Amino acid sequence: MGDLRAVIMDMDGVVVQGDHLIDGAQDLIGRLQSRNIKFLILTNNSIYTPRDLAARLRFLGLEVPAENLYTSALATARFLHAQHPHGSAYVVGEAGLTTALHDAGYTLTEHDPDYVVIGETTSYSFERIARAVRLVSDGARFIATNPDPVGPGQFGLTPATGALAALIARASGVDAYFIGKPNPLMLRTALRQLDVHSEEAIMVGDRMDTDIVMGTESGMETVLVLTGVTRREDVDRFPYRPSRILASVAELHL
Repeated sequence: MGDLRAVIMDMDGVVVQGDHLIDGAQDLIGRLQSRNIKFLILTNNSIYTPRDLAARLRFLGLEVPAENLYTSALATARFLHAQHPHGSAYVVGEAGLTTALHDAGYTLTEHDPDYVVIGETTSYSFERIARAVRLVSDGARFIATNPDPVGPGQFGLTPATGALAALIARASGVDAYFIGKPNPLMLRTALRQLDVHSEEAIMVGDRMDTDIVMGTESGMETVLVLTGVTRREDVDRFPYRPSRILASVAELHL
């Protein structure tokens, strides 16, 4: 791994678990910074801006600059800018998504938008969902930040972007195009941000069906850590394998 230039890693299950840091995460970030190895921490969550996420990590004891955090909202905004610069969008989502779209030069509107963009939200408005259905039915292109159907909530699982997108798709008859993991598009835009090629970087994740398949399809070395949702015995169920399996990032030798 002498030619390693970058490490891309998932956030939840790799760096943090709930409200605490995973053992070895702080040391890994320190080693990357001391060796000038570029890195990004990825999340499919589109609610928060990178500054919000940096503040969360700082509270947990990990100093990570906002520019080292990459969300599905950022990937979505960059995709839309590349496809249709200075376009317009109707958004169902939170500040992480609206800020990313604004920064990409997009206008947010309820009237004849180029795109309907769906992201994570903590307050589902029937009125806004119904408007999204009408706009998609009338011809607006339908984009969703990620396909995750559920996410963790205060009292257990809660509906997430994939579930909301399914509702709109069923009502409008139009399927969403998902930007976030496991779409390799998110990883490729992350590699472009770091200005590295896939053979110069590794992908570290805790999920076979998102992180590892995305890295595999992008031609990257993949590292599965067992601090998240995947158990070692689960790996053989998949038609692809990670390059390495580690107990945690504490075992990741660069």
